[in-house]
Amino acid sequence: MTFSQGILNILVVDDEKNIRKTLSYCLQTEGHSVVAVANSEEALKEGKRCSFDIAFIDLRLDGENGMDLILPLLAESPWLKIVIITANATIESAVKAMRLGASDYIEKPFTSAQVKLLVRTLGHIRDLENEITVLKEDSRRFAPEVLLQSNNPEMLRILEMLRKAALSEAIILLRGESGTGKSVFARTIHNSSPRAKKPMMIVSCPAVPSELLESELFGHAKGAFTGAVKESPGRIAVCEGGTLFLDEIGDMALSIQAKLLRFIQDKEYERLGETLSRKANVRIITATNVNLEQRVAEGRFREDLFYRINVISVNVLPLRERQEDIMAIAKDFCAFFSLANHKSIIDFDRGAERALLKHSWPGNIRELRNAIERAVILGSGQQITVEDLPERVVPTNNFPVLGDLLPLSTIEELHIKKVLKKTPLIQEAADILGIDQATLWRRRKTYGI
Repeated sequence: MTFSQGILNILVVDDEKNIRKTLSYCLQTEGHSVVAVANSEEALKEGKRCSFDIAFIDLRLDGENGMDLILPLLAESPWLKIVIITANATIESAVKAMRLGASDYIEKPFTSAQVKLLVRTLGHIRDLENEITVLKEDSRRFAPEVLLQSNNPEMLRILEMLRKAALSEAIILLRGESGTGKSVFARTIHNSSPRAKKPMMIVSCPAVPSELLESELFGHAKGAFTGAVKESPGRIAVCEGGTLFLDEIGDMALSIQAKLLRFIQDKEYERLGETLSRKANVRIITATNVNLEQRVAEGRFREDLFYRINVISVNVLPLRERQEDIMAIAKDFCAFFSLANHKSIIDFDRGAERALLKHSWPGNIRELRNAIERAVILGSGQQITVEDLPERVVPTNNFPVLGDLLPLSTIEELHIKKVLKKTPLIQEAADILGIDQATLWRRRKTYGI
């Protein structure tokens, strides 16, 4: 088994000072962050203020029952792994603790080796849960990461800048047109950073209504607004120790910008409907396709927030400025979608390649991705042809010229396809082509149209 090597936030709840000191020392020597308290009241207060990965709770707390803390702490942090400490473990008490949501229990007296092994095991479980969270958010499930290599000198400089920035804790602002792959770059930064084993959450600011975005980010208390039938921790709490990617931050409402600014400055925030200040350790990456300086001048974006997020600014090139990369990216997409759709298409013919290089790609890599996916699904054989590409990529007036040196049969096939696209009526198509219906039928059979 591979154990967790990351830093964990651990809560210790025990009314015996020696136990608190022993556990704290044992865990801190492993590099973990520990908060130790003596009673339920302090435990609940810390549980609201901070996000913990593991909690050690004594079964008997100076007249209180430690099990009474399980449900309230899990309500604050559903991912929390709770370990019950007991001097007289019984099957009944262990079963009850597990039913309430505890992950394990440990008997007094215990050794430091027992504690360390237990923490490593539970930390490994947290790592796996974090990976699941990441996979749910991960755009790599839908497309390959084709942006991480380049033959373009400026793009190579950008990739090197991102590699260096990933190792820091600085806020990064990714600028660029829609579809240039900013979210993939954000994912790459996270995966290359010391926070890689922690969750990364993606929030698209324009995709969430302004009245709900605050709750999405910071969470809300039960009853905070109509429809809030239960409390929500919010994305910031869920990605504790990890990375929060705010896509299209230029569309964020001014009221939420103020709260985000406070969180960036102080690492503190309040859930909607609460006054309790909470802390979180989260790295921020932002992206925009608008001119933020202009938004600041227009009063639509806070100047102080702009300077906070503009620590490392990276301009992602549009695809039309990366001519050297178009075919390499297209071939990666072709291989990916061919495998996903059980096809044997592995390449592009000269006409398709020429069309891809000629197109201006206003939708950038997203448009290229969609075009190749469509071509693979509709295509046949081992090559994508111009006929497989969308008309926006290959205009209807695009037709082979003599310089293309294509076989006569290919030109005939393309022309028949073009006419049949214009009219589905066989008689009308035959009239346009100057042949009878029987001849057209034979040509269609020959070319598989």
